Amino acid sequence: MDYLAIEGSNKLSGSVNISGAKNSALPLIALSILAKNDVRFSNLPNVVDVQTLIKILVMLGASSNMADKWEQNNNINIIENPNEAIINTNNITNLKVIYDVVRKMRASILLLGPLLTRFGKCQVSLPGGCAIGARPVDLHIKAMQQMGADIEIKNGYINATATKGLVGNHIIFDKITVTGTENIIMAAALAKGKTIITNAAKEPEIIQLCEILKQSGVEIEGYGSDEISIKGTDRELIDICDISIIPDRIEAGTYLCAGAITNSNITLNNIIPSHIESITDKLKEIGFGFSFSENSISMIPAKSLKAFELITAEYPGFPTDMQAQFMALATQCNGVSVIEERLFENRFMHINELQRLGANITLDGNSAKINGVTKLIAADVMATDLRASSALILASLVADGESIIHRIYHLDRGYEQIEQKFSNLGVKIRRGRD
Repeated sequence: MDYLAIEGSNKLSGSVNISGAKNSALPLIALSILAKNDVRFSNLPNVVDVQTLIKILVMLGASSNMADKWEQNNNINIIENPNEAIINTNNITNLKVIYDVVRKMRASILLLGPLLTRFGKCQVSLPGGCAIGARPVDLHIKAMQQMGADIEIKNGYINATATKGLVGNHIIFDKITVTGTENIIMAAALAKGKTIITNAAKEPEIIQLCEILKQSGVEIEGYGSDEISIKGTDRELIDICDISIIPDRIEAGTYLCAGAITNSNITLNNIIPSHIESITDKLKEIGFGFSFSENSISMIPAKSLKAFELITAEYPGFPTDMQAQFMALATQCNGVSVIEERLFENRFMHINELQRLGANITLDGNSAKINGVTKLIAADVMATDLRASSALILASLVADGESIIHRIYHLDRGYEQIEQKFSNLGVKIRRGRD
C-alpha cells in the first residue's frame, strides 16, 4: 500500500493548475447512460473514482476509449490525453452493478436513476466509500418509489423495477441531498411527464448537470434554486452535447489552505472564483488577501493568522469537504478556533491523527476547538478518508521533520497528480510503498 513522505517547515511558491471536479464528473459519466450518441468528455480528472465509474459502465456493456487505454497500459500516468474520454452506452445489457467493484465508492448510487429510467429495471449494490458517517440512500429510494418504481433491498443490493417506465411526480426531499438531487434529475429526464424537486441541492455540480441536460434538449428549469422542474422524454434517449468538466472547487480550496498554513504566496489557475467564495471569505477573515483574474487567484500572505469559527452547511455555505483542511490550518492560527460539523456525524476522525502530529484539539459532540500556534512534530499518521488525507498533508507541511502518511489510496480517489502539484509549489514530497 502506498504512502506519502513529506518534509515540513517550508514556504511555498509557484502555481498549480486545478483539475476538473470529481464531484461533477461522476454524475455526468452516469448521465451518459441516457445518451443515444457517443458522449465526449474533456477536463476529466484522472483519479481513481472516475476510472472506477467508467470501468463499471464497461462491465455493464458500454464502451470507452479510455477503458481501452487502461487495458493496454497499466501505468495511467503515461496514458495520452488522460483527461479526455468518449463513452458509448448503446450496448448496455448487464443491469447489475456488483459490490466487488463499488465497495470503495459511494458514487455508485448515481447509476440507480439513469439505469432504472432507461431500462425499467436494475440491481445496484449499496455503496461503499469514505467512512465519514451515514449518507443514507433512503431518500433516493423513496423518490424513485414516488415515481412508480418497485424497490426491494436484498442481500446488499437495491433491486428496482419500473416495467412501464418512471412517471414524473412532485419530490420533496426531507433533507438536502446532493447525490439524491442528481439521481432524481437523471431519472426524471427520461420519465413520463413533469417532475418537480423541492428542497433541491444547489451545488455547482448540480448546476452543470442541469445545464448539460438543457443544452442537450431536455426541458429543465429552476436549477440553482430550491426547486427544479424537469419535463421527461418518456424513455426517448437524449443526444448529449460535449461535456467539459468544471474546475474542482474542493481541490482549489485544499491548495489555498496549503498556501495559508505555510503563509505563502501561491497562484491557482483554472478556477471559477464564485464557486470558492465561502472558502476565500473565510481565508480573508483569517487575514489573507487575494488577487483575482478571470480564471485564476493569487494568495497574498497574512500579517498574522487570526482564529476563526466555521459551521459546515450545504452550498453556498461552507463545504463539509473543506472542514478537515481548515482544522489543520487552525493549528497555526492565533487563539482558539471552533469548527462545527452539521452535515456528517462521523467526520472528525482526522482529529486523532492531527493530535499525533501535536495538534491541541478538543472534541465536544459535533464541535471541535483547536488551540492555535501549536508546534507540530513529524509523525507517522493514517489517512481515514479522502479529505482527512489532505488535512494530514497540510499539517505535515509545517511539522518539524518528515511525516509519513499511510493509506493514501483515499487521496488517489479524488486528487490528480498530487505529488507533482505539491512539488511544483516547492514541497519535498515523495511516494513510497509499505
